[in-house]
Formats: sequence, C-alpha cells, structure tokens
Amino acid sequence: MPGYYVENFGCRATQADGAALERQFEERGLARASAPALASVVVLNTCTVTAAADQDARAAIRRVRRQNPEAQIVVTGCYAQRAPEEIAALPGVSLVVGNSHKHQLAEIALDRLDSAKANAFVPLHALESTGQPSPHGEDGSDQRRTFVSDIFAHTELLAASVFDAANERTRPNLKVQDGCDNRCSFCVIPYVRGQSRSLELDEIIREVNTLVDSGYREVVISGINLGRWGRDLDASVQNPSFEALIRAILAQTTLEKLRISSVEPMDWSDELIALVASSPRIAKHAHVPMQSGSDAVLRRMHRKYRPWHYREKIEKIRATMPDAAIGADVMAGFPGETDAEFEDTRRLIDELPFTYLHVFTFSARPGTPAAVMPNQVPVQVARERNRVLRELAAEKKLAFMRGFVGSKVEAITLNVVSSHAGGEFTEALTDNYLKLRLHGRHEANRWLPARVEDVASGALVATTLGG
Repeated sequence: MPGYYVENFGCRATQADGAALERQFEERGLARASAPALASVVVLNTCTVTAAADQDARAAIRRVRRQNPEAQIVVTGCYAQRAPEEIAALPGVSLVVGNSHKHQLAEIALDRLDSAKANAFVPLHALESTGQPSPHGEDGSDQRRTFVSDIFAHTELLAASVFDAANERTRPNLKVQDGCDNRCSFCVIPYVRGQSRSLELDEIIREVNTLVDSGYREVVISGINLGRWGRDLDASVQNPSFEALIRAILAQTTLEKLRISSVEPMDWSDELIALVASSPRIAKHAHVPMQSGSDAVLRRMHRKYRPWHYREKIEKIRATMPDAAIGADVMAGFPGETDAEFEDTRRLIDELPFTYLHVFTFSARPGTPAAVMPNQVPVQVARERNRVLRELAAEKKLAFMRGFVGSKVEAITLNVVSSHAGGEFTEALTDNYLKLRLHGRHEANRWLPARVEDVASGALVATTLGG
C-alpha cells in the first residue's frame, strides 16, 4: 500500500488544512508514513507570509528530493497559490495544487501523478475561464502539473482537527473560519486564501462533540480572521456572530475548556470580553494583533483601528481578567517607520499589560501595496528594532510569570516527560497560556491543580495539589 506524508508550514490554519489533507488520503486507503523518506507521496503544505517562509518551502523540496528521490512531491498551500509557476519549475516537484483546489488534492494527486512524468505544466495564463486547468500541456499532452485558479471564486473550507504538536495529542485545534476580507497593505493572505468564509455551526458542534467523545478536554478554535466568523452565513437560519458561536459551543457540548486563538482588536466586543471573563470553561487568554503603536503606521498599514482604540481594548481585557494571558503580533520596520514612530510602538507595548509578543520584521510580499512603498527601512535597522521589542516582551513575560510563584493554578498535562536535576517533570500548559513543569510523571490530557514554586528556563515549576 502506498504511503503519504504531509508536512505543514506556518500558521494554525495551515496546520488544520494539513489535517484535512491527511483525512483525504486516508479515506482513499493510503496509510500515513512515519517520515517523508518513507512515503510515495509527500505533500508540502506551504506558507508565504514572509520571504523566509518561501525559502523554507524551497529548502524542504530540496531535502525531500535528496532523501527520497522516488517520491512524488506535491506542493500546496499559500505559496503554491501565490507563485505556482515558480514552484513548478523547481526540480523534483510533481504537482502544484493551490488553495483553490486543496479540497480536491488527494483526488488530483492519485489521479494525475502516474501520468505526470512528462515536463508539461500549465502556466497561469493558460487557465480557462471555468477556473480549471487547461486540458493540455504546452506540448499538447493531457499531463497537467498545476492546479490553481481564482481563490475568490471558491467557497470551500477544509476542516479537520489538528494537534499543536505531534508529541502532545492533548489540545486539538479546529479551524472554523478561513479567508479575510480586510486588505492590510502588507498582507498577501487574502490573495491566497480568498474571501472570509465560515464553517457551519452544526458542523462545528459535531466536530467538537466528536473530540469530546474521544476524550479531549481542551479544544482551540482558530481561523484566518476568527472574529469574523458567521458574517457570511444566512442570518435567517442562525445567529451569525462570533459570540453566538462561543455560546453555542458552551451550551451544546460538554467541552471542559475552550481556547480562542487570535481575534482582531475590533472584534473584541464588550460582549465577547464579558463572556470569556465569566465562563470558567473558556481559557483566560486573549491574543489581539497590534502590528504597530503608531497612528501614522497603522494608517499606512490600512489597519481599522487607532492606538487609543487598541489601548482601550487591552485595558478592558485586563480589568475584567486580571490573570489572563494577553498577547499580540507586532511588526518592526514597516516602510517609512521613523525612529519616532517606532518609539510610539515601544512605548505602547511598555505601558500595556502584555504577557507575550510575537514580533516580526517586515517582509515585502509581491503584489502588496507595502512592497512598493517609498522609504523602505534598512534591514539592519528593522532587525535592531525587532531585537528591542523582543527583549521588552521577554521582560514583561518573566515579570508576569513571577507573579504566580506561591499561587495555585490549573494546567492541562501534555504528553511530554523530561528529566532534570530535580527529577522527572511532566510538561503542562496553564489556563492562561503559561508553560509549566509538574514534578513527577502524570497522565497526559488531564486538568490538574498545582502550586507554583519557581520560574526556571521559561516555565513555571509546580507541584500538584490533592494528589
């Protein structure tokens, strides 16, 4: 029996797509190989949010080709959607399947790979108006290597639960929304994932209940623009709001803990904040992308809020949830960012109660307005600003963690046991998103009360309470 292997790059949404791809292959009778070197079909599910992400994908193609020269390499995902011709020209690539056709990937791969040994491929300009590849290659054959069309013409949404890490298997992530209707000037994602679209409520409840029935205690819901969930659904059939989705999960499942991934500032409504704060079944964790603390930079980014709006949201979250994890995405070196504008960002971060940050250096993406803006910030300046923000974030995170020494917390155990000088420890994650090492060996996927004793190596160190 031929084996397949899916390797994912990038965000939670890409990871969730990868799980759905695995389901496609398994439904067609293929077994998952333990490594790319052992598979007959290797799917590389790519990201393209930065130039480094593109480089990672190209390096993976070279690696798989070197380790398993007989494998059929199928490249899909956001990079495949953005630059199919570029990828198809790389040695070793058998098929390029964009996000537009990802819902058909296993079918395409199994139907076409055996007949794709010639060097024909379909350039973008050869796509027919129907959105399907031309039936003939450049040599007149019917051998097709690229399957990419207008992503905005597609309404499919892949959905399958995926786990944060292969060795955890305790915190499945369910993608409930895909695509984005915003047009931030630096972001290529709308052009490779299409318009915002939502998984139907009934299907979400069914997926969550299946996970609960399988024994999982925490589920993470995610999306490209998660707070927009429901805006595309029929309002006459259901209440299409993100807050209604959260209430439905709480009411129609017995899930012990729901964790909400990234939600844009304008979607943190007073209702959502109150709902997260009041329910013990929702993790006290708010990830609120900021990007910049400068009003001028936010305007050039085409972001839909101002720094004072952002400050108000974060302060309201902290006031209602004193122990919550509060994180943000921040970009350093956006085109035209002056020293004063960067200082606005640094100052806002310093003043707000963040517990962690994801700091990125601006990366020009082809086709985006920011890529051709004047006054591009020199790379070395952008990297230095990145370093400053990372150091500030590390200081804030450490101070937040130290505040829990001597306190009682609850944490879900992960499937990771490590040995240190003090003996064996089981890794866990607290309700408010802090890494924790529990003394001793404990069964995975259990919520345990613990007393924090120390902070060491970026994690809380604790002992369980009550056995």
